[in-house]
Amino acid sequence: MQTNFSIAQLADPNIDAANDILRKCVHCGFCTATCPTYVLKGDELDSPRGRIYLMKEAFESGQPATPKLAKHLDRCLSCLSCMTTCPASVDYMHLVDYGRTYVENTYTRPLHDRALRWVLAKVLPYPGMFRLSMTAAKLGRPFRKLMPGRLRAMLELAPANVPAPSAVDLAQVHKTDGAPRMRVALMTGCAQQVLRPSINESTVRILNRLGCEVVVAEGAGCCGALVHHMGREKDGHDAAKRNIEAWETAEKTHGRIDAVVINASGCGTTVKDYGWMLRNDPAWAARAGAISNKTRDITEVLLELGLSGVVPAEKPRIAYHSACSMQHGQKLKSEPVELLKSAGFDVVEPAESHLCCGSAGTYNIMQPDWAADLGARKAGNLRDTGAAYVATGNIGCLAQISSALTDDRDPKVLHTVELLDWATGGPVPDGFADR
Repeated sequence: MQTNFSIAQLADPNIDAANDILRKCVHCGFCTATCPTYVLKGDELDSPRGRIYLMKEAFESGQPATPKLAKHLDRCLSCLSCMTTCPASVDYMHLVDYGRTYVENTYTRPLHDRALRWVLAKVLPYPGMFRLSMTAAKLGRPFRKLMPGRLRAMLELAPANVPAPSAVDLAQVHKTDGAPRMRVALMTGCAQQVLRPSINESTVRILNRLGCEVVVAEGAGCCGALVHHMGREKDGHDAAKRNIEAWETAEKTHGRIDAVVINASGCGTTVKDYGWMLRNDPAWAARAGAISNKTRDITEVLLELGLSGVVPAEKPRIAYHSACSMQHGQKLKSEPVELLKSAGFDVVEPAESHLCCGSAGTYNIMQPDWAADLGARKAGNLRDTGAAYVATGNIGCLAQISSALTDDRDPKVLHTVELLDWATGGPVPDGFADR
């Protein structure tokens, strides 16, 4: 793609990076075949290629973002399926991230939109505030059908009951018997520890069982993905710096940290990108890169440790849903399936496994109708597998798919690590029974 930036514009490192990315696009349109929003609506501007043209036009003009640009970038899930398909290796992830920052910095959204985004940014990344909001949402759930779209979507996603906080998520060291084979820092997350604390509990148990010492660092919190994908660049960078500092301090206190382990693939994709996010900050670039280089999804670490102690019991059929952030963002496609199979599960994958379920961070709140269509499509494909359970490695997908699988005969959705923990001697996961 030909671009026309001035020398002055290219002095901006973000524009310089965008220019390099734009020039790789060859207009082939392969991305349209795997883009969920294009598959749903067939609108070129709701495809990666169409959005690339809109961003190019905006960046070259140097003018404030238009409502048109904001609308079509808002409709993008950042699922990154286009990057898996693209033969030219266009770095759409970083291009659309900058596009969203451009919109955030130059476009004034309608008041109701600004208000909702402010609330999400101030609530979701903070477990205490999020827990309080989920408790309040419980009161509104009976009236959700009467609410307007976005508010209804928030109430639909809220669980009927909020689990009690888990002591596992407090800053501490979870020691293993004997000399540890590995020492890792576990990111406990924000929404996940409120919605499903059993995921972190399962993670600590299985890591300890395999001889891994687990450090929950004081001061670590939300990865920053939620605000980063809203274009709130400073908030995303601040979250990254807080976590980097927390893990560096943990290493000084407890000894060498071999890996930062993450069991929510959306968070993992962002932490693995800290090096890029802070590349222009001389004080943080090298530190961020070091953290990104040692960040691992839980399935990567379990494969390295080697799954052992599998309980010799009959295992059910599992439909594996690969989160977009797992398969497209981190390029981890076979690892979770390999682990589930080695634990004795009969693993199948649904049709259209490359398509997003519609979760995508806050997407199912900000674009509830589009998200609902994608969720229903994903739920139908999962039902067709005939599996009793669905395994996934991302809390957003777990919540989104669970909200679409509401019939008692539908498969139940669990986190991959909950199943692996049970298969190697851990407790039976909630919602798991003979079906």
